[in-house]
Amino acid sequence: MLTIYNTLSKAKETFKPLDGNKVRMYVCGMTVYDYCHLGHGRSMVAFDLVTRWLRKSGYELTYVRNITDIDDKIINRANENGESFDALTARMIDAMHEDERRLNILPPDQEPRATDHIAGMHAMIQTLIDKGYAYAPGNGDVYYRVGKFVGYGKLSRKKIEDLRIGARIEVDEAKQDPLDFVLWKGVKPGEPSWESPWGPGRPGWHIECSVMSTCCLGESFDIHGGGSDLEFPHHENEIAQSEAATGKQYANAWMHCGMIRINGEKMSKSLNNFFTIRDVLEKYHPEVVRYLLVASHYRSAINYSEDSLRDAKGALERFYHALRGLPRVAAKGGEEFVERFSVAMNDDFGTPEACAVLFDLVREINRLRDSDVEAAAGLAGRLRELGDVLGVLQLEADDFLRAGAEGKVDAAEVEGLIQARLQARADKNWAESDRIRDQLTAMGVVLEDSKGGTTWRLAD
Repeated sequence: MLTIYNTLSKAKETFKPLDGNKVRMYVCGMTVYDYCHLGHGRSMVAFDLVTRWLRKSGYELTYVRNITDIDDKIINRANENGESFDALTARMIDAMHEDERRLNILPPDQEPRATDHIAGMHAMIQTLIDKGYAYAPGNGDVYYRVGKFVGYGKLSRKKIEDLRIGARIEVDEAKQDPLDFVLWKGVKPGEPSWESPWGPGRPGWHIECSVMSTCCLGESFDIHGGGSDLEFPHHENEIAQSEAATGKQYANAWMHCGMIRINGEKMSKSLNNFFTIRDVLEKYHPEVVRYLLVASHYRSAINYSEDSLRDAKGALERFYHALRGLPRVAAKGGEEFVERFSVAMNDDFGTPEACAVLFDLVREINRLRDSDVEAAAGLAGRLRELGDVLGVLQLEADDFLRAGAEGKVDAAEVEGLIQARLQARADKNWAESDRIRDQLTAMGVVLEDSKGGTTWRLAD
């Protein structure tokens, strides 16, 4: 049975969909004003992993991940660039999709954009006003009345009285309470705006996700996910808005993935300590970056460093060396590894334990490869099958192990030297064989001899 750590209850719970075998999941996506950094990649990969395992487990999943395509950061960046906000967001959405493809992230089933749901936001805001949970002070803004929602703080375990300490109202705000948050922002000079019952303006950030999620998945759904930095106030405010509007529980389970950290601090653009996904992919193979992101448990923080990326590369090289030279056949045998892998993944998507199973499977493949090629090949197929759940190990082994060779060595020359060395060995001309090996080593080529022949890769 699958168990998931529910941030709402602060405990692991047996997962039971609201509607039979159908699962509905909403994840807060990107605010598209700049290129995605590796912290964004962590969230995208984490919930891609959840998606893959749910589907592998036989659930009928509908996965929705939104795009925030209007907010302060977008407007400010567009103004800095001297372009329209929608031209900026179109470029950044294309770049985000390119990053996802390179990291082998499956596209969500639906990817709603905030600007396509303005009418739905008006409807939910009006419902909140009618129920007394929101108010329009007459300046074009609409605010949510936090003090009226009895359950406020149940996700983050924050108390209203503690939050009020130090809270204040800005000069240009017309809040009744410093904790109240904006649902609709009245128009300001130079900003894009939409007509509304309260005058021209644009939506607040929190109302966007409440509307997009309930529009795509219904008033109650199974899983709501996002980064741990969104737990408060964003997700807390989503609950307050949605449950006040519908009178129903919003999401059955809340999942939050850990952050990427640099020297102990969260990777973020506001701290200017971030690396974009494309920056990292300039130096490291996409599968190395993906493995770094899946090898740690999704709820844990990852400390980004060159060492951690080298470790991820080393792990993948070990996997691909086990696959190298074996025929690509359907998975066969190794049922005990499948069982252990499933137990790990069903325990709140326990990827560290699942990766440990893959290493054990590699040891068994290597034990059998010289004595029983057929059995080893069947287990290699099993390794690929389980690796696919993590989004890795689907490449040809040589393609991964020789990645980056282009422009550094001439593959045809390397192959020619290897053949010449093999001939020298056949002629028992050991001096010539050693000379060729030294020549290849000087070129940065590592040779690996086995009963199946000689293969090569670039040195680290």
